[in-house]
Amino acid sequence: MPTPVAERRRVIDAPRREAMRIAGEKVHRERTIDVCYPWTGEVVATVPRATVDDVRRAFRIGREYRPVLTRHERYRILMKAGDLLAARRDEVARLITLESGLCLKDTLYEVGRASDVLLFAAQQALQDDGQSFSCDLTHHGKQRRVHTMREPMLGVISAITPFNHPLNQVIHKVAPAVATNNRMVLKPTEKTPLAALLLADVLYEAGLPPPMLSVVTGDPKEIADEMLTNEHADIVTFTGGVAVGKAIAAKAVYKRQILELGGNDPIVVMYDADVAKAAELAAGGSYKNSGQRCTAVKRIFVHEKVAADFTEALLARTRAWRCGDPLDPSVDMGTVIDEAAAKLFERRVEAAVAEGARLLHGNRREGALYPPTLLDRVRGEMEVVRQETFGPVSPVLTFKNLDDAIAQVNSTAFGLSSGICTNRLDDVMRFVKEANVGSVNVWEVPGYRLEVTPFGGIKDSGLGIKEGVQECCKAFTNVKTYSIPW
Repeated sequence: MPTPVAERRRVIDAPRREAMRIAGEKVHRERTIDVCYPWTGEVVATVPRATVDDVRRAFRIGREYRPVLTRHERYRILMKAGDLLAARRDEVARLITLESGLCLKDTLYEVGRASDVLLFAAQQALQDDGQSFSCDLTHHGKQRRVHTMREPMLGVISAITPFNHPLNQVIHKVAPAVATNNRMVLKPTEKTPLAALLLADVLYEAGLPPPMLSVVTGDPKEIADEMLTNEHADIVTFTGGVAVGKAIAAKAVYKRQILELGGNDPIVVMYDADVAKAAELAAGGSYKNSGQRCTAVKRIFVHEKVAADFTEALLARTRAWRCGDPLDPSVDMGTVIDEAAAKLFERRVEAAVAEGARLLHGNRREGALYPPTLLDRVRGEMEVVRQETFGPVSPVLTFKNLDDAIAQVNSTAFGLSSGICTNRLDDVMRFVKEANVGSVNVWEVPGYRLEVTPFGGIKDSGLGIKEGVQECCKAFTNVKTYSIPW
């Protein structure tokens, strides 16, 4: 049974109070946004609906503050924040479940990932990021040395985050900002703002000066333009959909931009693959986090020689995936973000079936609950694979040979991540070289990575500027060079 609202209120009271404090010196209490639990539709919290003036004030506060934290102090703050999150792991996971509908298995994992991000960011804070060059390397040279150093942005970082990882998408922007001594104004999506507010509270408790991080919650139609054009914003970092990302690129003129825009990620199963192992990867890649990941498996390409056996194995795993009450610890998958999203998946699957695909399991929507759904006989022109279907749908397509597989993989507008299941090194290396994507994982799901490693895509998946803690720290800093006699 759903958890009573009174019990949920105890979970969200602290971040709710924090929201009222962070949004500005004055809060108009009638200007609020409801945060709803997708499983029941109930309102579990309200957050302020910030005005443009609130956003301007947040940027002004950040711009006027000059961070003086030493590397060691930044390290200590990030490590303590990690300890605080770990100590509150169950509480934070429940909070994420209530605002997103993700099951507890997924949200507990997300809190663990967030702790990893803080650990890696703390380590980056201790890195000596300078270089040194001798100047007597040619006959034009001199007895000098050129040195480099990285400095934080002169202005403020503007960060905008989506709903699908309410904590981890946020912390991948906030933690590198702290590690590099930057100031940030963060706007989490209005759909899942609570984890972002809780994270700010945790960082303040760990010792972060409040002017270094402001969180504004509000309607993007009202405040998004200010997040992009504010005179004090030096850089815009955004994770979300392609249409919004391209609009940001056009609007945030002459500001550094980091755009992570989603994917249509394939997993390729070659004829020599262990189909049971490949099916296990495909199921997890498709259904974890309710399929709402930019790196989720969204297209499954299977060699025609093993397609029947693979599909049978994947069907068995799909049937075993438990879907239901997100707060039930035994459930493998909760809801998607809202009923509108579930209806979109339902419509795309029905359209694919009408065009000749075969529905093997799922596509029985109940509100925002959309179960794991398996299709085969899918063709590349069908909307379910031509567009990014951001939910738990497994479309199986076949190919004749590696040439055919690579051509189909590259046929999409996206280019984020991929996976390939084969034991042939020559096929692996050819796929690595010829797949138009940002990353390739062998015998692993497309989304596999460490929180510190470079991450990002090309084409409609982004501008090629990588995220991940290490690359983000680079993107959030300016390089200064200076030379001295030697």
